[in-house]
Amino acid sequence: MKTTGLTLAAIGLTGFTLGVSARDQAPFITLASTTSTEASGLFDAIIPPFTETTGIEVRVVAVGTGQAFEIARRGDADSLLVHDTVGEERFVEGGYGSERADVMVNDFVLIGPGGDPAGISEAESVAEAMQLIAEAEAPFASRGDDSGTHRAELRLWQAAGVEPEGEWYRELGSGMGPTLNTAAGMDAYVMADRATWVAFENPQDLELLFEGDEALFNPYGSVLIDPERHPHLKHDLAAQWHAWLLSDEGQAAIADFEVKGQQLFFPNARPD
Repeated sequence: MKTTGLTLAAIGLTGFTLGVSARDQAPFITLASTTSTEASGLFDAIIPPFTETTGIEVRVVAVGTGQAFEIARRGDADSLLVHDTVGEERFVEGGYGSERADVMVNDFVLIGPGGDPAGISEAESVAEAMQLIAEAEAPFASRGDDSGTHRAELRLWQAAGVEPEGEWYRELGSGMGPTLNTAAGMDAYVMADRATWVAFENPQDLELLFEGDEALFNPYGSVLIDPERHPHLKHDLAAQWHAWLLSDEGQAAIADFEVKGQQLFFPNARPD
């Protein structure tokens, strides 16, 4: 039988269509998570081994934590991985989540211009560092986006007894990477999660100036969506992701992730 070029082309097209269809039909979950986990590269390290183990793909929607909660409340995500323990507990208590578990922790750091005009590198606590910035009215770039980082920043100002306002305090309404870029451009102080800071490639004159206060610890939690509130979601697949994150394999994948030789997330426990 003679096969024409047109027939071969049709066969090739059919094969391509079947391949696309098979890929589209692979089981997957939609995960609402934070820009810090995405920008640091963590998901590129931990999602492939999960998919290899379970056959389930994870499609990440990386937004601020506040937006992630809203996406989940609408029933537009199968699972959450965010960093606002108070908000996570309220999410579950409000009937939107069925289960929450601690997964990992990293920490926040205070970044600023190398000259450190507010002198925060000499501070004894993060509260003192925040007070020094406010007293000097040194430019401070805030994410201002209701993210987990922004929520933590506001709690730190409150604990320091400072109401951040005035021209020195700039609320940007942007993610961590863009906020760092803006801070670099204006020689401003900024609070960042360590993972995004280490992965950041445009520091200009910015340096890490304050770290290590226990108040800067930054825990992340995995939250499952309540099946009675949103029965259409892929609860069985999301439960496998949740369980894998807490398993020995998942915790090891988190611990093994490094950027520039630094471990950036510590599994289910605070860093020493």
